Amino acid sequence: MTVTATSVGESAPVPPRTAPRAWSGWLARLVPAAAAALSGLLLYVSFPPRTLWWLALPAFAVLGRVLRGRGWKAGLGLGYLFGLGFFLPLLVWTGVEVGPGPWIALAVIEALFVALVGAGVAAVSKLPGWPVWAAALWIAGEAARARVPFHGFPWGKVAFGQADGVFLPLAALGGTPVLGFAVVLCGFGLYEIVRVTVDARRTGTVRRVAAAVGALSVAVPAGAAVAALPLVSDTAETGTATVAVVQGNVPRLGLDFNAQRRAVLDHHARETERLAAEVDAGRVERPDIVLWPENSSDIDPFANADAYAVIDRAAKAIGAPVSVGAVVGKDGRLLNEQVLWDPVKGPVDTYDKRQIQPFGEYLPLRPLVGAINDDWTSMVRQDFSRGTEPGVFTMAGTGVGLVTCYEAAFDWAVRDTVEDGARLISVPSNNATFGRSEMTYQQLAMSRVRAVEHSRTVTVPVTSGVSAIIMPDGTVSRKTGMFVADSLVQEVPLRSSQTPATRLGVLPETALVLVAAGGLGWAVAAGVRGRRAGDV
Repeated sequence: MTVTATSVGESAPVPPRTAPRAWSGWLARLVPAAAAALSGLLLYVSFPPRTLWWLALPAFAVLGRVLRGRGWKAGLGLGYLFGLGFFLPLLVWTGVEVGPGPWIALAVIEALFVALVGAGVAAVSKLPGWPVWAAALWIAGEAARARVPFHGFPWGKVAFGQADGVFLPLAALGGTPVLGFAVVLCGFGLYEIVRVTVDARRTGTVRRVAAAVGALSVAVPAGAAVAALPLVSDTAETGTATVAVVQGNVPRLGLDFNAQRRAVLDHHARETERLAAEVDAGRVERPDIVLWPENSSDIDPFANADAYAVIDRAAKAIGAPVSVGAVVGKDGRLLNEQVLWDPVKGPVDTYDKRQIQPFGEYLPLRPLVGAINDDWTSMVRQDFSRGTEPGVFTMAGTGVGLVTCYEAAFDWAVRDTVEDGARLISVPSNNATFGRSEMTYQQLAMSRVRAVEHSRTVTVPVTSGVSAIIMPDGTVSRKTGMFVADSLVQEVPLRSSQTPATRLGVLPETALVLVAAGGLGWAVAAGVRGRRAGDV
């Protein structure tokens, strides 16, 4: 008989304890996932109405820490969590009146672009100078989502959170792509500095190349912003104009305001006539230009004699050309139109909105959407048609560029009005649908960035607020409250020179996309070489 050790009283071998290892592995996955989501939330907090623009830097520093050195699959997942952490709170206003479904769907779709960027950043993070490649990849992701699907949705560009930031002058140098690139690069550079410092303390050796990359990634954007300051000016170049921004207010918040379209028109006419009385009494300077918001007349004045008469009476009272936002039917088409109304001649020119809003002004995939939820098809009974030409009204001898609401998010829609001779820009909007949400402040920040980008005064007439007058240096000189009837009258500078951003157009964005593609190609090639070397 064979006698074992246990048979004479020795203890049996204890199996290895796997629980702590399992817990450790689970925690190792949870921590970066939570950090990715929270850094996305931090980026959201950097956006208006808060003025915490600088929080974008630690947000990208944490993202760099989370992604650096990981595989592309991990980068994909972590990037997606960052995107959800950012877009879910940023876009909550999209569900104010229609429920959480569209809001969540939009955030989920937009986060997919960030997921792809995350995979790319993880891949290039092993390259020398990785912050440059990673920041360029972020801008490539923004460029993609500004174009697809459904003609794009650029809301939430990093540049739009920087209206109060020190990097803002870079908008005049290379537009929103260069401004956003500088912020993201600086954030990744901050992480690289921290990483090199920690490694030096642990090993006693300073990695000079990595330290230089980190320092330059922070110093170059900051230095470029300082160097771009001379491009920012509010000095009049072609005289001045006195503009009046009219906010008539709406009868009620939300989608129900559409049920009283005549009341909205009457509100704007009444506020214009009140302003005219102030002018006649000598209490307010007479405006050269009067700007009404989008949807200030949802009743077609060309088909409705009463609406025509109301607008015409208001224009005659104020004695100045008025840009009126109207919903107009032409040849079976529905148009979101700005109408130039002369106090003597009546309507003399029009601009049809070109970048119309999917699911708001037209319904993509209508049969499919109708099969899923018939409420959507009932809310958007007829699709709006797109305009084809940039809008520049000649008002009191001044070229006024028209950028209707949603269009302000699109680089091209603002730039081509300046290229067509706009001396100032108007962004007529209707935010009543979104109540007192952050949407109006996010859109106002976009207009501030556009003012610096093209060195133009920007006016923002809104049905229910916040309406504003923005100087060419991005400062808000006057603004209204929300859901009040009010008017803003001010003499503003007119400018004719074009910034480098205006002249260069899409070239800076194209260059950054090519940089991103080069870095990604280098990373893929390096990975292939590494695998081949391992097989030898």
